[in-house]
Amino acid sequence: MYKILVADAIKPEGLTPLLQASGIELIQETVEEAADKLNVIDAILVRSATKVTEELMDKMPNLKIVARAGVGVDNVDIPAATKRGIVVVNAPDGNTISTAEHTFAMMSSLMRHIPQAYASIKKGEWKRSAFVGTELNGKNLGIVGMGRIGAEITKRAKAFGMNVFAFDPFLTDERAKQLNVVSLSIDELVERVDIITVHTPLTKETRGLINKERLLKAKKGIYVLNCARGGIIDEDDLYECLVQGHVAGAALDVFVEEPATNNKLLELDSVIATPHLGASTKEAQLNVAVQVAHEVLTYLNGNPVSNSINLPAISKAVFEKIQPYYSLAKQLGSIASQSVKEGVKEISVTYAGSVLDFESSLLTKSIISGFLGARVDQPVNEVNAMMIAQERGITIGEKISQNTSGYSNLITVTVKGDKQQLEIKGTYVDNYGSRIVSLNGFAIDFIPEGNLLYIQHTDRPGVIGRVGKVLGDHSVNIATMQVGRKQLGGDAVMVLSIDKALCDDVRGKLLELDDITFMHSISL
Repeated sequence: MYKILVADAIKPEGLTPLLQASGIELIQETVEEAADKLNVIDAILVRSATKVTEELMDKMPNLKIVARAGVGVDNVDIPAATKRGIVVVNAPDGNTISTAEHTFAMMSSLMRHIPQAYASIKKGEWKRSAFVGTELNGKNLGIVGMGRIGAEITKRAKAFGMNVFAFDPFLTDERAKQLNVVSLSIDELVERVDIITVHTPLTKETRGLINKERLLKAKKGIYVLNCARGGIIDEDDLYECLVQGHVAGAALDVFVEEPATNNKLLELDSVIATPHLGASTKEAQLNVAVQVAHEVLTYLNGNPVSNSINLPAISKAVFEKIQPYYSLAKQLGSIASQSVKEGVKEISVTYAGSVLDFESSLLTKSIISGFLGARVDQPVNEVNAMMIAQERGITIGEKISQNTSGYSNLITVTVKGDKQQLEIKGTYVDNYGSRIVSLNGFAIDFIPEGNLLYIQHTDRPGVIGRVGKVLGDHSVNIATMQVGRKQLGGDAVMVLSIDKALCDDVRGKLLELDDITFMHSISL
């Protein structure tokens, strides 16, 4: 008999899978009310109110799984759970439809001035000419981020007779064709569309992605929506462009700081807003509850779950042995992802040496998780990484090799994109940690951590010095530098470890240097 604590308010319909299962005892009480039962609880279901802290886990020695009925897991201490072998699951796609529908409701309301007209008529006014709207039919819609939500919005836009353009650096040509969208760069998209809606995760790459510079490149009278994450659109820049009249209107469901009760954007008549309601439908709330209830039941029955945030629970002894290779695998995936800035069709992993002593599937999933982490609009982990890769049309392959290139163990990751290909090799050395030992056939040796610069260039005297001068002139300190070449005067690479991430200005200065072929900033 498993005891499951439902610590936050979840309606019985959302708990149906558990209520209908045998061998399950449901306890619907708060953590405080269930204080004397915590030591026998096997699973806990929460929404956002209950904080599942390390202190709480210490009081729950039998806890096997934490289920968050929703997307965000800020209220769960993930490292503490992982350390204890406790699986954390969420419901990343339970609100896909609700967010897509809310976005479209906001778009229609924005274009037809519905909130403003309603406020006017509530005052006893009847100003028909003051609220002449704009049709969606025939308009060019720009979707930034073509994940599940972006794809659902595309379906609805097509039904309204709209032309859809997409910016997603990892959208393949084949996937774009399947969705019937035109794939563009962010700057091309901004210049071409009538409406922009953003649906990406908030990362260092997407923070401020829609800023003053890009908004001013857009047509005068463009409309902007954000029902994803506060910060993707620079709020100060948006305010300025709205005041100037270059942006005709904005619809916002999310803000950098919430509650957004004192946000200056809300003072503008051209802005409509809702208090983060994208996932707030009865259906979405029910869907996420049912989804995590199924996950808990599945896991307690000894089967793998689909939406684990952390590692599947494994014995401490096995985890300690595989941990170094697991970390290396994640780093290899992340470096590959940040080095191939386009849609990817195939990822192949080759294992050699002592790493073959372990089950390779977890390591491959770790690589794919590291690769996809910043590319999709949902949490990625070792359990759902393969499913997400399949959805994106990425083929995953595993191979075994006898060639260790002189190392005791070697993991090789080969990524094939629409136009680019990357091969990266890494090894784990006892007492020295993870090392990257080859990039695209160039022998090299660096530690995969911190802020890195990967530069390919022509092997000529002075190139390294010019790179160092640009960085020095902009107060960017070089911690380490590794170089590699295949032949004198041919192609060469350098990998620099620097003390801080590069700004766009410094990146531009480096790319202007003679003999630099390309450059990637990598953050680990």
